[in-house]
Amino acid sequence: MNGEVLAFVQETFASNWIAPLGPQVDAFEKEFCEKVGIAHAVALNSGTAAMHLALRALGVGAGDEVIVPSLTFIGGVSPVLFQGARPSFIDSDRLSWNMDPHLLHEELACRSKTNRLPKAVICTDIYGQCADYDAINEICSAWGIPVLIDAAEALGATYKGRNAGAGGEVRHLLI
Repeated sequence: MNGEVLAFVQETFASNWIAPLGPQVDAFEKEFCEKVGIAHAVALNSGTAAMHLALRALGVGAGDEVIVPSLTFIGGVSPVLFQGARPSFIDSDRLSWNMDPHLLHEELACRSKTNRLPKAVICTDIYGQCADYDAINEICSAWGIPVLIDAAEALGATYKGRNAGAGGEVRHLLI
């Protein structure tokens, strides 16, 4: 560590606010919100913890299903299991490697006929590539299904001029 990073570490130790809260965390959350264009953020120790908290906030529990992408990091799926729910995988499109909106639509249309809609859809941005938020939002909105965006691998990426994960609707939680 050197330069500005070293100064922040020294300031943190000098303030005696090491973890889990303090002025550095507050400043990080505020600057993060400003950078990605969202109103609120909570810094946690990992993306897995963030996804777990988001699923709890949505009331996902035992017996629920959550649709997840087939190509993802296990930390975005294991919290579904932590909640006693079952992940259901949707394959990726060939262009972005993210969840295929057409396959998602087919799956939800089929499930709606048997009243088996999932409690949520987790959409993961892989390798800095944003998923097709517009299509996924439109599809999930039609059935009132919340979308959780795991943009941990896409911080700094943009989708149609918007920061990755800042889907612009209250229904979305950025991880």
